Amino acid sequence: MASRLKRYLSFPGLAHAAYANIRLAARLLREPRVPTLLKALPILGFAYVLSPLDLLPDVLPVIGQIDDLGLMLLAIEAFKRLSPTDVVAYHAAAIASGRRYEPMSSTAPPDFIDAEWRRD
Repeated sequence: MASRLKRYLSFPGLAHAAYANIRLAARLLREPRVPTLLKALPILGFAYVLSPLDLLPDVLPVIGQIDDLGLMLLAIEAFKRLSPTDVVAYHAAAIASGRRYEPMSSTAPPDFIDAEWRRD
């Protein structure tokens, strides 16, 4: 149990996960299928980091910067979870396969079958 916790909290793994989430959020911000109001969430998180107002002042050596980083990562994670799951899955797969950004195709088949019932 302790080794798994240590591996989870290891800096390279944590930094890699944060970088992957930031890349995914950047792609989702450009995606037209993600609601515009939802796109404000990571932008507000970034604005908080740049803002001089803080929950914990940056004068405190380590804690002041950690709250900024934590709030930014929390905003990105919330944005990712609230975005449409099919769009998130599409862009996560695109990042994993190394494809460049391309909006999700709007010509994809819909999730329903449009049919008409008639009696002969």
